Amino acid sequence: MVDPIDEYCVQQLKEFDSKKLVSLTKENLEFDETDEEKAQWEEKVKDFEGLCKVIKDTLGDRVEKCVLSKRVVDSPCCLVTGEYGWSANMERIMKAQALRDSAMGGHMASKKTMEINPDNAIVKEMKSKIGADENDKTVKDLINLLFDTSLLQSGFSLNDPTNFATRIHRMIKLGLSIDDVDESADINDDDTPELEDTEESKMEEVD
Repeated sequence: MVDPIDEYCVQQLKEFDSKKLVSLTKENLEFDETDEEKAQWEEKVKDFEGLCKVIKDTLGDRVEKCVLSKRVVDSPCCLVTGEYGWSANMERIMKAQALRDSAMGGHMASKKTMEINPDNAIVKEMKSKIGADENDKTVKDLINLLFDTSLLQSGFSLNDPTNFATRIHRMIKLGLSIDDVDESADINDDDTPELEDTEESKMEEVD
């Protein structure tokens, strides 16, 4: 369902053909599981409890909580909204309204929940690094980068594209083994023009 009208229709159409409609982009999604699968899942939840706490502490108020995900297969994480709040698509539609109600928007655009995939290689490596050093700055930088990427992937809009671009550039530098040095240090001060002279010449041209 990709059309804007679908968001309004599904909110009123609670079920179809005696089957309850469930949004895959909202929390409290349940799958049929055996007792053995439930026990294995509970062990994973305990195993990743430390990483979930670090992610929540790093992101702060940007997410309501961080939990393990059963819905994600390939991606390291995703963002879901409250069961009775707006979906990502509905939030984008409402933000585009010229005469939107900001007070209502703040209430309906509920807090986001970050769900991480315990079987993903990135998440496993992050868990390993956090286990070795809970204050690892690289991991915390990756957490912010994953959050911004999940915003885009889950259909939300970025609040701060500049910081996202900065983190991407930093990751590219790491991949290319480029040190984060002050590039301005390589510039010869003798070759740079004096600002005062430049401004005076411009004023003369105006006169």
